[in-house]
Amino acid sequence: MQLPSHDRHDDLYRDFSWRIPEDFNIGRAVSDDWAARDPERVCLEHFSPDGDHRVMTYRALADRSSAFANALVSLDVKRGDRVALLLPQSFETVIAHVAIYKAGAIALPLALLFGVEALEYRLKAAGAAAVVTNGFGLERIRQIRGRLPALKHIVSIDGASADATAFAELVDGHPSVFDIAKTGPDDPALMIFTSGTTGPPKGALHGHRVLPGHIPGMQFAHEGFPRPGDKVWTPSDWAWAGGLLNALLPSLLLGVPVVSSPAQKFDAGMAYRIMAEMKVRNAFIPPTALRLMRSVSDPRSKYDLALRTIGSAGEALGRETYEWARHTLGITVNEFYGQTECNFVLASSAAYGVTKAGAIGRAVPGHRVAIVSETGDELPVGEPGQIAIASPDPVMFLGYWDDMAATERKFVKGWLLTGDIGRQDAEGYITFDGRDDDVITSSGYRIGPAEIEDCLIGHPAVQLAAAVGKPDAVRTEIVKAYIVLSPGHHPSEALAADIREWVKTRLSMHEYPREVEFIDALPLTTTGKVIRRLLRERAASEG
Repeated sequence: MQLPSHDRHDDLYRDFSWRIPEDFNIGRAVSDDWAARDPERVCLEHFSPDGDHRVMTYRALADRSSAFANALVSLDVKRGDRVALLLPQSFETVIAHVAIYKAGAIALPLALLFGVEALEYRLKAAGAAAVVTNGFGLERIRQIRGRLPALKHIVSIDGASADATAFAELVDGHPSVFDIAKTGPDDPALMIFTSGTTGPPKGALHGHRVLPGHIPGMQFAHEGFPRPGDKVWTPSDWAWAGGLLNALLPSLLLGVPVVSSPAQKFDAGMAYRIMAEMKVRNAFIPPTALRLMRSVSDPRSKYDLALRTIGSAGEALGRETYEWARHTLGITVNEFYGQTECNFVLASSAAYGVTKAGAIGRAVPGHRVAIVSETGDELPVGEPGQIAIASPDPVMFLGYWDDMAATERKFVKGWLLTGDIGRQDAEGYITFDGRDDDVITSSGYRIGPAEIEDCLIGHPAVQLAAAVGKPDAVRTEIVKAYIVLSPGHHPSEALAADIREWVKTRLSMHEYPREVEFIDALPLTTTGKVIRRLLRERAASEG
């Protein structure tokens, strides 16, 4: 799982080979194995706004997760059962994850931001047998409990109630020794629902191999990770593949402490404070959050940052945000790419000589990525097509839960089709144009929204932006931009005209937004991705 000891991408890619054990269990690998070697090693730190930060060792994680695994068995949770986690970043979340893997059950992480309909859909589709949540989540579960016939048990980290068992009582009431389930790389471990940006969410089922499959990407994007003193934090919800598999679990596997922080609406000032107070060295920050962090002027003079690396994924980072981070933070953000079904397959790494403004990066060692047509044929350099990953691959999902037809549609000629449009240059760098559904067709041109949005946020008045196609009788579609303004700026027709001219003179005459609309907030998934489908529907309804 370790990268070879080279300092250039081409050498790493050439000499890397997968060595995933036939006997591998995520729960054991991220807790008991470390507890046996270095029991007092710190694995988790929790940031508290009042300064009362807490720590947990691998010994404590191993013991408490084994106790909770015993508790799950006592609740008749069997191997292969789905156990949902509706929790914020917390020690209890990690303990529950590890226990589920140890028991041979399947973890089903869910975001606390989900409304009751979204929760009902996912819990019912997965047939969850139990859910671990807090008081906030419990209130939502109560509203739909009668419509979830498979749900047998609710466990609350905020204490017992008439319909929930106390998490702490279960842990304290069971032994801290557990016979960990024997699992192999392809045994199911984790189900993450897709974000549903372009259609109904689907449950992507992953095997235990998904964790070692992420290690080359972590080591590449975080430049030799782990190094002495490394410590990881992400504002991303651990219910998302990004927070869970781009930060939490790989760090625990490699013996690196992970900082958790209370659930909150993203606040740029608080993000800087967390990183400074906790001496975070390695951050995973999605592009939307990085753009919001631009609102803090001269952060290095205000916060004692110890950052060594920043990784970013989930949306296109773009040239503007890339250059801002280099200038303001003194760090080259290493962008990487993947999706719920097959994550962390492309990456940048300045230390390994792979970095280019506006590009995602190149294939991570161990993964084969190409640009292909809809029929699965590789396309020439520079020609747009679908980003595709060769099968098999350790990070590739086992399939969609209870949907074999959708799983089969995902593959063509041995390639997993991502549905994302990109192009590859002569050096092997891949740029992201947008989801296939997001591509705008205007006057015969196919226009990706990513480049337009990147240009828009370069305007001093623009904080966030999304570009979509609006139906047009003459041009098929026109480009329409939805803009969230930076503090201190106010909507006006003069500002809209200035923004249109900004794009027209920097990109091209056919890409500038012919319509600009100012809005208070963009519709985002819980993972921070813009739901352009909703904006397209809004634009289409305007006539």
